Amino acid sequence: MATLDDVRRQFRTPPAEGRPMMRWWWFGPSVERAELERQLRAMAAAGLGGVEVAFVYPMGPVTAPFGSDELLKDLGFAARTARDLGLRFDLTLGSGWSYGGGHIGPEHAARALRWDRREIGASAYDVPVVEAWPGDEVVAAYVGEGAAPTAYEELAVSDGMIRVPQGKGPREVLIATSRLTGQNVKRAAAGAEGPVLDHYSVAAVEKHIASVAEPFLLAAGPELVGSVFCDSLEVYGADWTPGLLEEFSERRGYSLRPRLFELLVDIAGSAQVRIDFQRTLAELYEQNFVAVLQRWAAGHGVPFRIQSYGEPGATVSSYRFADLYEGEGWGWTRLPETRWAASAAAAYGQQVVSAEVWTWVHSPSFRATPLDLQGEAHEHFLSGVNQLIGHGWPYSPSGLLGVGWIFYAAGALDDRNPWWAVAPELFGALHRLSWLLQQGTPVRTVKVYVPASDVYAAARGSVNLYRAVRDRIGPAIPRMIREAGLDFDLIDDDAIEVLEPGGLVVVPDGAIVPERTRQWLAAAEVVNEDQLTGKLPEATAEEIGIVHRRLDDGDVYFLANTGNQVRSFRFEVSPAFERWDPATGTATVVGQQMTLHPYESAVLVPVEAAIESEPEADVLGPVEGPWRVDFGDGPSQVSLPHRWEDNRPTYSGSASYMTELELPEAARTFLDFGPGEEADSEDYLPANSFHARLVPPAGVAAEVWLNDVRCGSVWAPPYRVEVSDAAKPGRNSLRIVVHNTGANALAGDEHLAPLVESVTAEYGNRFELQDIEHAADFLSSGLLTPPVVHQTRT
Repeated sequence: MATLDDVRRQFRTPPAEGRPMMRWWWFGPSVERAELERQLRAMAAAGLGGVEVAFVYPMGPVTAPFGSDELLKDLGFAARTARDLGLRFDLTLGSGWSYGGGHIGPEHAARALRWDRREIGASAYDVPVVEAWPGDEVVAAYVGEGAAPTAYEELAVSDGMIRVPQGKGPREVLIATSRLTGQNVKRAAAGAEGPVLDHYSVAAVEKHIASVAEPFLLAAGPELVGSVFCDSLEVYGADWTPGLLEEFSERRGYSLRPRLFELLVDIAGSAQVRIDFQRTLAELYEQNFVAVLQRWAAGHGVPFRIQSYGEPGATVSSYRFADLYEGEGWGWTRLPETRWAASAAAAYGQQVVSAEVWTWVHSPSFRATPLDLQGEAHEHFLSGVNQLIGHGWPYSPSGLLGVGWIFYAAGALDDRNPWWAVAPELFGALHRLSWLLQQGTPVRTVKVYVPASDVYAAARGSVNLYRAVRDRIGPAIPRMIREAGLDFDLIDDDAIEVLEPGGLVVVPDGAIVPERTRQWLAAAEVVNEDQLTGKLPEATAEEIGIVHRRLDDGDVYFLANTGNQVRSFRFEVSPAFERWDPATGTATVVGQQMTLHPYESAVLVPVEAAIESEPEADVLGPVEGPWRVDFGDGPSQVSLPHRWEDNRPTYSGSASYMTELELPEAARTFLDFGPGEEADSEDYLPANSFHARLVPPAGVAAEVWLNDVRCGSVWAPPYRVEVSDAAKPGRNSLRIVVHNTGANALAGDEHLAPLVESVTAEYGNRFELQDIEHAADFLSSGLLTPPVVHQTRT
């Protein structure tokens, strides 16, 4: 645990822990070591803390196929370079997702249970066992009397025939076949193509370790690797594995074979069979996949990090078999995957919770602004995350025509962005918050029960437990808790083994609750959704999210405005607070009245101290000019507002706006660019694509120079920069360097489409670029309003 003095002392310049990292996509694979070093140096200079290497589809000629000696040498070079630069180096144990590849044969590939359901008459039949697809295996067959049977008997299978005896009338035959799902690795690099492995099978996982994980980790150097990583579970439809019948009997205490048909049909007791079946699959995933990888990684002294949600149907507590827990998805008043991971961390004592952040941020590539990244990051912090892993940094060779290589979806968050000049300030602020939120323990006073048995009882096949539970709990419960200024954890039937009973627990109405969990709940105050409202305090200010963490000797609160309006409100936890600014690390003492600008955050620490009065400001008026602008081809006169898209629609880069500024006697002096404007809704964006709904007054970021001294930057509200240290009475030289996004260049890129066509022709259709046709929509670059001069006198 940390003390308040420790945290206060280190907040402005925190230790390296908590720096944002980036998923580093290696396309092809086709990399050059000089370029690897250049990009790692750019990351370090921007304040990033490390990389997570991910091998994906080609974007050009493949120079080092997946698994080749050349690629492994490149990997070792990158790991050593990262170490020399003080960067963490994480490694994905495969290509694309999910784990698999050419080393996975039918005996190790993902399988599903498929049913053939047919009505027959009274005659006897010998039904040939046909291998419709390679790898098909008949598991069992059943017959039931009547058009809608209420009972079934197992049929004999011998000599390649299913023996259906004579009956009395209409009947139904059910044939269960274990079939390869056929799913192949998505977004695979060249040489990594092949089936997805069976995530319930120790043998399949050990095959993958021997073929991929071990050689890749040894090539990087275990001592240089921060963690090995497994991306989200997307093994669609896989609900079978060899030996499942025996595993079920051993774990559940009865035989599944005579009741296997109850996975498909409803009779008395079939809900419990389905619950037991899904629970068995979850245990096999935990023990035969997660635990096996964790033990292997631990043998090399490396933590195993996982996004444990999706298919197979991982539970919240499945995380406990790994070392590091990761989520994804934003939405602080909802129930994103980040909450799945954060709740597991709270239950099992994990201090750090990471998230894949910016997965679909402001699509397409290069549209994302620093404000977009900050706004979504705040949403993750509010959901319990304290380590950001950006999605992501596309490896692209220098000097390519056009914008270069990009990932098919999400941001291209690298130094090709014109706004990259302010990246150190963005990542510095996020680093302070990540580090702060790793201190102490979370205070979450409400628990929400995960009704897994409800999902299992209704399941017909493979289950994405996270999504089904999210839908079963519904949107109202998490929203009510968060809008009341409180926080919550999910708890499941395994977590109760390590959690103290008691407190307020929300159990969805009608939930199936196992007896052991009922006993644990007996010591708690149990409410349903309708009863929850009466247990919560009044809602806090609209769109204000709160995280509370407890230190050894005090409390800290993280507050974030998640909307595009200025919010003023009272925070009555204490009469006075130290307010720490994530952008600068500085602190002031304030009272209970708070103001947060759009997408702004603050850290509040209750203190006993005198409140600092805010000096009154004199508004001296806007900087009228005359203004000149220089795009690098010579200055020209310009009037404000000046929007680049009107004359240079495909220009991505920077421009300097210059004028003279007359100031009176010395005083604290600020340039205020105004609040920005509410942005139009970008209807083409999917619901999971975050974008800050605000048009900045300097699009999209600006550096302010006075008398050739860099005074600061504006890229997020409040759009205000203090220039006091550079100001002088009389005439001052003002230069505002504005940077936009790379989206303008993307919209005008004539080289990207032919590049995609060529790699598709060579390597097949492995990806489709998302939303490229919208690259030019809603862009507003330039200096869109003159700054206003404010002065205060102390």
